[in-house]
This record gives sequence, structure tokens and C-alpha cells, in this order.
Amino acid sequence: MGQCDRCPGCASEHNNLCTTVPFVFGPGMRCDGTTRFRDAQGNPLHDLVAVSSFSQYTVVDVTQVVRIDPAVPPKLACLLSCGASTGVGAAWRVAKVEPGSSVAIFGLGSVGLAVAQGAKMCGASKIIGVDMNPDKEEVGKSFGVTHFVNPSQLGSSSVTEEIGKLTGGGADYSFECIGVSSVMIDAFTSTKPGKGKTIILGLEKNNEPISLPCLDLLSGKCVMGSYFGGLKPKTDVPVLAQKCINKELELDGLVTHEVGLQEINKAFDLLLQGKSLRCIIWMGK
Repeated sequence: MGQCDRCPGCASEHNNLCTTVPFVFGPGMRCDGTTRFRDAQGNPLHDLVAVSSFSQYTVVDVTQVVRIDPAVPPKLACLLSCGASTGVGAAWRVAKVEPGSSVAIFGLGSVGLAVAQGAKMCGASKIIGVDMNPDKEEVGKSFGVTHFVNPSQLGSSSVTEEIGKLTGGGADYSFECIGVSSVMIDAFTSTKPGKGKTIILGLEKNNEPISLPCLDLLSGKCVMGSYFGGLKPKTDVPVLAQKCINKELELDGLVTHEVGLQEINKAFDLLLQGKSLRCIIWMGK
């Protein structure tokens, strides 16, 4: 994400999409679509979403550079560039979770666990984690999850029914952190009638549509999407960094493995096997 502080998007309190340097998934510098990298033969090399995460040196647009307190260790700072900040920001900036409210989180990966931390920071009293992996129950507790629901162990009951029982009719806020259209629907139907707010953080890889009951929408429920947790990078990332220093946010537990660049394939294997939340790749290790 970029932040130029000049365009209507950056000036708005309700939008974090910079229009001067728009977010795109394709390769190339945001300002002109070109690349600053070449291989040994002089052929162009394209970056990863204008960042180049697996290179020792990189060139990014000035709107994407955020200065943070040097007291923040790199091990923690790298979490704030994506993932952790997306989850925390979704609870803090997008949903604006209120003290004493109930929250349901579908998917307890690193983004979902960061949502739990954000909801806890905002004062939510009931944070329900939903995941098919039974190991996530104990992991979730360390991030603020108060109740755990495993859809594969509910028998004839549905996730929506179970969350309804735990919350007295539905969660105030629901977060989908997986990227599956059917789960997005479950997240929506699990919120409270008349006021439930569903935030979609997962990226549906097939861009599948979702179908929602019209009466639920008319009654006041709503669905919101979010890039980067609604955060403005230059404004909000330093704030989150300070909250980490002050221990208002405890994200260290997201780092489950650390490897050198030569072991990058091991990092991906751990991710695919569901054994890793965040694996830090150290360039000089």
C-alpha cells in the first residue's frame, strides 16, 4: 500500500487506497509500471507486488516507505508490513470493534490471530475462533481467543448455530480470514440480526461470487472488504509499532520459524504443511 497524502483517497477518513500510486497485483513500480531490476544477462526481473520481499536490496516508491522507531526490532517490524497489520487494522480501523462486544474469526492463521489481538486491544469481551485444525485452540488462547469452534466436531449443528448459542443470537463482528466464498457466507450468517458487521479479509482465489439473504441486509447487517486492514501505512504502521513496544499488542508469537535465504523452500513447505504461522527469512543467515 502507498500513501502520498495528496490524493482524495489519502485525504479520506474512510479510504486507504492511494490513487496517485494505486495498489496493483501486477509487476512493476507503482508509478510507471517499469522495473529497476536486471539479472546477470541484463534481462528485466519483476518484483513481488512492488516490494520484492526475497531480495537483499530493493527499490520501492517513496509513498510505500514508512519510518518507524529504531527500537522496534526487524523481527517484529517485518510483521507490520502485511499480515499482522492487516488483521489488527481490520478490527481497529475497519470494524471499529467496541468494548464489550463479541467477535467471530473464521480462520486462525496469522491474519486471523492478528484480528484476535486487534479485537482484544479494542476491548472485545468474547472472541470466538473458528478453525478445522484442533491445534489452533491452544494457539488462539495465547492471542486472546476466548472460545473455539471446530466445524468438523459439531455433528448436526452448524457453525452459525454454535456461534448463536455462544453470543445470544450472533456475533457483533465477524471476520473471514480464509478466502473461501462458502465461509464468507457462514461468517455473514453468524452475525447478529440488525447490526452484525462482516469483514472480508480472505482473497477468494477463483473470484467466486457469494449469495446473501436480502432480508438480512435490509435489517441492518453489512459486509465490508478490506485491503491492508484499512490502514494508512505512513500514519498507522508507526502507531502499531509503538503499541508493540508498549506491549499493547503482542505479535511475537506469530513468528514460529526463522530460516536463512538458502532455506526458503523449507519455509514454504512449513507453510503448506500448516506448521508455520510466520516464517522469517534472514538474508545474512
